[in-house]
This record gives sequence, C-alpha cells and structure tokens, in this order.
Amino acid sequence: MATAKARTDVARHPERGVYDREAIYRILDEALICHVGFVHDGHPFVIPTIHARSGETLYVHGSPASRMLKELDAGVDACVTVTLLDGLVLARSVYNHSMNYRSVLVLGRARLLRDPAEKMAALEAVVEHVVPGRWDDARQPTEKELAGTSVLALPLDEASAKVRTGPPSDFEADLELPVWSGVIPVALRTGTPEGPPDPPPYVAGYSPRGN
Repeated sequence: MATAKARTDVARHPERGVYDREAIYRILDEALICHVGFVHDGHPFVIPTIHARSGETLYVHGSPASRMLKELDAGVDACVTVTLLDGLVLARSVYNHSMNYRSVLVLGRARLLRDPAEKMAALEAVVEHVVPGRWDDARQPTEKELAGTSVLALPLDEASAKVRTGPPSDFEADLELPVWSGVIPVALRTGTPEGPPDPPPYVAGYSPRGN
C-alpha cells in the first residue's frame, strides 16, 4: 500500500530532497536568518527574522506588537524557510543555468513562550546562534525587556531540506559550444569589526558557521 505523501516531500527535482535530520539541523544552524510565511486577513506575508534551533525546536523572536507573532500565536499554519547560497552555476545554455544551494522547509504551528525561564533560554539560543560567546559577555535582559520580547517555538516534526551541488548539467549537444561552463563559489564573509579597539576574541575572530 502506498504511503501518504508528506507535505514537506520535495516535488520539483525530488533527487535533491534531503530528509536526514542531522543534515537539516546543520543547515538551520548555519543560516543566520529565516523567512516566516503565514496568512493574515486572507493575505499572504513572508517576513525575514532571526531564528535559532535547540534540539527539535525552532525558535523565532520578535516584538509582542508584531503581526507575525500575534498571528502565529493564534494557531495558524506557518511555513519557515532558510536558504544558503553556495555557488552560481553557469551552463553553456541559458536554460541550464542554476545555483548550488542548501535550503530547509519547516511546516507547523507555533506556540508562544510564556514561561520566563523558557523564554530566557530561547533568547540565549538566539543570541548564541548569531554570535557564539555573546550571551555571557553582554548584560542579561531585564524583566521589562523580557516582557517586551516575544519568542515562538515551532516543532521540527515536519521539515525537509533541498540541496543542489556540483557542476552545470549541460545538454550533450551543447558540450562542444565555445562557451565557458562552471561554478562561481559564493560564501558569506565578515569584515573587520567596527567599534572600539581590542574586541573580545569571539568578536575579533568571528566567522559565520560553515565558513
């Protein structure tokens, strides 16, 4: 008997689908921002925001006045995506141009964190996700600041990745064309920290995960 197709199964280029949990976690952990999709008053919205993963939970943070957080707290379906661009793939034909990338799709319903201890732990995960070592070095949130920040928790029960790697897929008939074909690597890089001299080591040596 055929099994029901999961909502997160990759339909377009199914050979690029990745369902290994650790592979999904690595992509979520490397990405610095996510995009959250939802429907509000019959209109679709996609909002970029900061996220962090802890175990089987994805945290998304924002302002209590945020339309996105209010809507998701009401129990609507959410779609969260992250994408890491690894290369521009130039084929001999325009048709076969592509990109090398790693992406993750997460579907589900989020819950608003109301327990102060759980919220504090989630905020620590968000800060450490962006700049490891910063949480212990910076001042901790006050009760007022904690109340002025909302955090949503989204289970990673429904998640999949889609990955493209490798050279262009040129048609055999195009292989003899005098056109350059290859990959231009792309990576996120940081510059020299701007501010007072002698930043702490975790700032001076900061590099995004995976780089």
